Amino acid sequence: MSLSSFLAALMLGASVLLACHEQARPLTAAPPEINRHLKRELDSIEVRDQQHRALLMLAMTQPRHPRLDSLARAARLPLGHVTAHLTSLIRPVDSTNLLRVAQIIRQHGYPGETLVGEPTNEVALLVIQHSARIAEFLPLIARAAEQGEVPFRLYALMLDRKLMQEGRPQVYGSQGRSFRVPNARGQAETVNLIWPVENAAAVNERRKQAGFDSSVEENAQRLGIPYQIVTMPEVRRLEQRAAAVRP
Repeated sequence: MSLSSFLAALMLGASVLLACHEQARPLTAAPPEINRHLKRELDSIEVRDQQHRALLMLAMTQPRHPRLDSLARAARLPLGHVTAHLTSLIRPVDSTNLLRVAQIIRQHGYPGETLVGEPTNEVALLVIQHSARIAEFLPLIARAAEQGEVPFRLYALMLDRKLMQEGRPQVYGSQGRSFRVPNARGQAETVNLIWPVENAAAVNERRKQAGFDSSVEENAQRLGIPYQIVTMPEVRRLEQRAAAVRP
């Protein structure tokens, strides 16, 4: 009911106001019920997806953390091999999760907010983000973001990941990369960087528009990477150096 209609009804007395209110109440359909069985399954997939990733992030940012030392002892591995060990645990889980998410998408379309609620609507995207099939699913994610089924910033993350996989500059500065390269003494050392950004001077404005709550510098700090602008030619040289230390 508009404000002018409400004021007119108010002057006619409470009984008439009630009648007018009941008459003018818009008829809206009840919100659709989410698919609770699918929600539970996707929530379980998320748990499996994240099971070892927290430790992997710790290994990248705090390689001598006591939790990693305990893991190395339990797995009977040198501390320096923990990252490779965690990666080997993650890969088969990612593969299984992706197969199931692809089946869900074929059956239901993207499982967005309408179908499974929040934050479960982010799980399928998370699984795809960790795969090599981003290019295949990216148009679907773009439509889901446009329709409000997933936050736009998550589409932005996936777009950046796709561009990095293709060896092209990213748009939102969300992706970091590590290289094992020989140092001046010929020993392998890790170089962490934020993947090159297209028009880096304007990246924080793009991040704000996309819904990120941090700057590119703050994001780099969260990833344990001192932020500096890196160019694609510099990355190419790092890739060449990294090839020299691969077994």
